[in-house]
Amino acid sequence: MRKIILIISAVALFCACTDNKKIDSVYRYYLGKSDNLNIWIIDGNIVREKIFSSFLYGGNEQRYPFNPKGEIWIDNAISCEEFGLTLAHELNERHLMAKFGWTYLAAHDSSLMLEQLIRRENDEMCREHEASIRKVAVTDYEDIKEIKTLPDSIRLQNIYRVPLGIREGLSVWIVDGYMVRKTIYPDFGFSGNDLAYHFIPPDEIWIDGQVSCEETEYSITTEINERKFFASGKSYDDAFSDAIDITQINRENMAKLAKSHFKLSIPDSITRYSGTIDPAEK
Repeated sequence: MRKIILIISAVALFCACTDNKKIDSVYRYYLGKSDNLNIWIIDGNIVREKIFSSFLYGGNEQRYPFNPKGEIWIDNAISCEEFGLTLAHELNERHLMAKFGWTYLAAHDSSLMLEQLIRRENDEMCREHEASIRKVAVTDYEDIKEIKTLPDSIRLQNIYRVPLGIREGLSVWIVDGYMVRKTIYPDFGFSGNDLAYHFIPPDEIWIDGQVSCEETEYSITTEINERKFFASGKSYDDAFSDAIDITQINRENMAKLAKSHFKLSIPDSITRYSGTIDPAEK
C-alpha cells in the first residue's frame, strides 16, 4: 500500500508540474568538482515540493533524469556528518550505473555498503585521534568553566565524529556537539576553534555535527577568520564580528552564483531504474 501511495503521489506531483516545466531556486551551494562532476547542495524541500516528493539525501542523473548530467546533488536537509557519506554514495551509484549498466537497486545497495566502510574508517580515525590527545582544559578564552563540577582538565572521549581534512594549516573535525555541551561546555554552538575554547586541541577547528551540510563551509570560513583576527591581537568580540562580515560576503556571492545557474527542465520521466551505459564512462 505504501508503494502505491508513493507512486500516486509522484504522478500527481508530476502532473502538477506540467504547466510550469521550468523550476528555479533549487541550487544553494557549489562545492566544486569531484570525479569531474559538479557537486551542488540543493534545496531538497523545493525538489520534493515541485519535482519528486520522495527525493531524499542526494541524487545523480543516472537515478533521476531531472538531475542535470554532470551534476551530483546533495540535499541541504542533511547534516554535515552525513555529507561525505552521501557524496560517496552518489558518486559510486552513478559510476556503477553509467559505466556498467547496473540497476539502481544493485548500485544503491553497493553504495550503502561503501557508506558502512567509510563509517568504520571514520570511527577508527576518531578514536585513534582521541587516544593521542593529552588532557585539555575545560574553559574558554576567558578561562570560564561552565560546568563547575568538572576537574580543571579532562580527556576527550566520544567527541570526534568525522575528519574533514586540513584548511589553512588547521585540522577540521566534525564533533558530537551534544556531547560537548553535555560533558564539557554547555554554551558550545555551531563551531569553535582552539583559541576560543581551551578544550579544543591546538590548531583544530570543530564543527558541530548538527550543522547542516549547507552551513558547513560558512562555519569553517568563520572559524578560520575569527581565529586569524583573534591571533592578531583583536578582541574576541571584534574578531568574531569581522569574521562574520567576511562570511556574509561569501553568502551573498554564493547566492548570486546559485541564482545564475540554469533553471531545471522537468522531463517526462522523473526516475530511472537501470543504468544508461554512458559512452563517456568508457
